Amino acid sequence: MRFHHLDLNLLVALDAMLTEKNVTRAAEKLNVSQSAASGLLARLRNYFDDDLLVQTGRKMRLTPMAHSLEIPLKRILLDIQSNIVNVGEFEPATSTRHFRIMASDFAVSAFIGPLLRKVQMLAPNMTFDLLPAIKLHKDVLSQGDLDFLIQPDMFMSSHHPRQWLFNDTYCCVVDQGNPYVKDRMDMDVFMALGHLAVNFGEERALSFDETFIQQFAHNRRIDVSVSHFNALPHLLVGTNRVAVMPRRLASLYAQTLPLKILETPKEIPTLSEYIQWNHILEADPAHNWFRRICMSVEEAGCEA
Repeated sequence: MRFHHLDLNLLVALDAMLTEKNVTRAAEKLNVSQSAASGLLARLRNYFDDDLLVQTGRKMRLTPMAHSLEIPLKRILLDIQSNIVNVGEFEPATSTRHFRIMASDFAVSAFIGPLLRKVQMLAPNMTFDLLPAIKLHKDVLSQGDLDFLIQPDMFMSSHHPRQWLFNDTYCCVVDQGNPYVKDRMDMDVFMALGHLAVNFGEERALSFDETFIQQFAHNRRIDVSVSHFNALPHLLVGTNRVAVMPRRLASLYAQTLPLKILETPKEIPTLSEYIQWNHILEADPAHNWFRRICMSVEEAGCEA
């Protein structure tokens, strides 16, 4: 189909080219040969009268024209997906829908695990791509590459709808054999111990708890910094260090590792996790169904 002499099938190819910035990877995404992808790029260059992708050293970069097309193109494809492709009755039992979800490793272990177990029972052919929270800027949903974002409210965009999922509290975790820790964690011991800390993403952004810990213990000694919460329990075993982490995750690991869970010496605000989606997909039947399943999992008190 053509619209003003543009083959609309090329829009999907253009999106792949702009997203991957690499013809080989775009070909894999489109499930075509590299030569076919090169042909598609040539047709796009001819239509827009622009190179779109130019070689710079060993990488390819977008031209100014290509940059200007990125966000409008994502919006168009999302609109088509939501209002044309996915209209009509949604049948979970036969759906082959694929969702891309960005979430922290904590959310994957504490919430998404039991969520996907329920989804498998109701929609066995539905598939998922779980992506690490490496891009923490608030406009990540507008790029159109994600279906859902799961993270604390403070990191959410004000431009898209959201829904509360669950709350969790923070606790101190140490090895059971730590000789410096008895039945409680006071501030003196907390400050004397070496710490494990979590910093997220390419920017090494502070985790939710770190932003508050630094207010009362900014000069504590951080021995090890990691990029995900699931590394903390294993790194604590056999050491005299301490870590602050979400209680759900700590309780999960304490079932199999020799860990002791204690209250933090100073109160840290409750962590509220939300799910967010692009406003263009607000009425998408599959999205609506998935959001309802998210709420039903938490209301049932499912544990990871």
